[in-house]
Amino acid sequence: MGLRRVLLLGEGNFSFAASLCGARGTHVVATCYESEEDASRRGGAARSIRRLRESGAEVVFSVDCTKLKDYFSPEKREFDCIYFNFPHCGRKAGVVKNRELLAHFFRSSAEVLAEEGEVHVALCNGQGGTPADQPRREWHNSWQIVAVAAGAGFILSNVHPFNAETIHGYKCTGYRSQDKSFCVEGALNHIFTRSTPPLCFTPQSCKIQLGSQKVSFQVPQALVDKMNRGFLEPNSNHPVRTVKEELMAGLSQAFPVQDTDCCLSLLHHGHLEGVCPSSIFWIALSPEETPSTEEMSHGLARAVLFSHVDFCQGTEKKVPEGCHSPGQFYLRPSLLPHAQARMQEGAFPAGTLHVLSGPVFRKCRVTPHSMPVFHEVLIVLAVNRGAESSCVQVLVNNITSTIHSLHQTGLKPNINLQEATGSETTELNDFAAFEAQLGKIQYFIFMETDPPGSCEKGSCVGVIRTSHELASSELVLVFASLNLDLLAMLLCGISDWRMLWTPDTRFLRQFPRGQLRLFKSFSLYPPSYVHDVSFWVPEGEQFDEVAFHTLARGVSGEMVVSIQLRDSFQQAGTGRRSLCYRLTFQSCDRALSCRGAAEMQLRLREEIQRQLGVTLR
Repeated sequence: MGLRRVLLLGEGNFSFAASLCGARGTHVVATCYESEEDASRRGGAARSIRRLRESGAEVVFSVDCTKLKDYFSPEKREFDCIYFNFPHCGRKAGVVKNRELLAHFFRSSAEVLAEEGEVHVALCNGQGGTPADQPRREWHNSWQIVAVAAGAGFILSNVHPFNAETIHGYKCTGYRSQDKSFCVEGALNHIFTRSTPPLCFTPQSCKIQLGSQKVSFQVPQALVDKMNRGFLEPNSNHPVRTVKEELMAGLSQAFPVQDTDCCLSLLHHGHLEGVCPSSIFWIALSPEETPSTEEMSHGLARAVLFSHVDFCQGTEKKVPEGCHSPGQFYLRPSLLPHAQARMQEGAFPAGTLHVLSGPVFRKCRVTPHSMPVFHEVLIVLAVNRGAESSCVQVLVNNITSTIHSLHQTGLKPNINLQEATGSETTELNDFAAFEAQLGKIQYFIFMETDPPGSCEKGSCVGVIRTSHELASSELVLVFASLNLDLLAMLLCGISDWRMLWTPDTRFLRQFPRGQLRLFKSFSLYPPSYVHDVSFWVPEGEQFDEVAFHTLARGVSGEMVVSIQLRDSFQQAGTGRRSLCYRLTFQSCDRALSCRGAAEMQLRLREEIQRQLGVTLR
């Protein structure tokens, strides 16, 4: 393994650089903005420079931190770590000038930093503008370092105190460009790393086998990075798979378990009884490849998804709003229809616990725990009539004990089974509310962690229902549906569902195969940006708010975290209705700059006018 190359910028008296020289496996390149003659006049600088050179370090003068690639040949630009301690424009430069300095510095650093390198920036207390600063300045009066770094593709991955007293021989200098010290009490070292690239908005199509034909469909924009991710595949170490495997292992202690994941189609067709059409991702198949009526009638239970879904370029096909004719396909919103179709064929013999699992897709409003796609595990058990209550209790007890055994993370889970009364709809999360549309529910399964979350009863992570519609009058089917993504979030302390889908490898590195751990975010204090949009709704039409939220998800690549209705009024005389929404843009895993959020807002304005038929104000 080669030497670790460390670049130090803006050194004053070179005492910080001197403290690093001689470290095993490290090659130090120390620089300053002044000439050698000017820099050597600072107290102790000549001694530190001599020590650096004697240890084999490089010392370079007159280096502009905003043009770093100009000072190093291409083969010497791969620095593993860049330090910039207490940057400042000099004299009485204000926060705006210093933000500009940082912006240019970060863009320059991106050109000479190794792919997995780090940028360390030490700032005086309050300058950074993050919650780590105590006391924290008002945002407009800070250097806004996280937002500035995002403009160059960096995220804040760590922040810790800058303890000057622990750095041997270090003496701060350079107050207002003079050879004077300054206060570093409460100073913070901000550690930045590269972000994964922004989501590509190129339209994608998906090819699958449906019946005897190959068909293709355009992937909805909100789902372009969520198809065929393979979280539940045998070689996956994703926490969602770990939760499923642990549940199955626990259930197998009480029941024979049969996994029946194969042959489950991504597509359903026809009308889904009781479900609001605006909650469904409707799909238009290529006309020349549309299966026959007979194939469609068997497609629900028999369609087979290729083990490797093929993505290719596609063009957008607009599906008529609200279309749900018998021949119209849609992405499966639940695994329950699969089980119900197989139920009619007697596929669930008594005594064996059958398990179906896979991703399901539902349009929903933008909230912290509302997921347009998640992994469902559906447990089906045929029991003798009259014994369903005791079997449900055994099933829930087993699920509870299994989940309790998973709290290696330090977050103790608490499970609460609540009987459905029909009056709890307003208290339910989107997962449970949608499940209620699929048919009568007997029990809700709530879960919270200790210390408890914001919801007194926790989050609904599952539902239990029964069915008496069997050919055999002696048997009753018990269905238990669990949201694996919510379970993984609660067990691992993941506050944002989007993190489960991040392409950043730093997420999965925290979860070795078969282990659940407390998640530590690699993107701290991500900046947020607020934009408003106002428009006129066509007279006499009902505005589809779920479609608006779904469009915002797709246009932003899931970087909209909040959509709030700010104002609504009806124009006298014309009857036209105006709506004003406030959108908050924020990423949990990628760099999002002020400019990037503004560009998303502009794209959203164009698309809501084009796709939703509104008139912008």
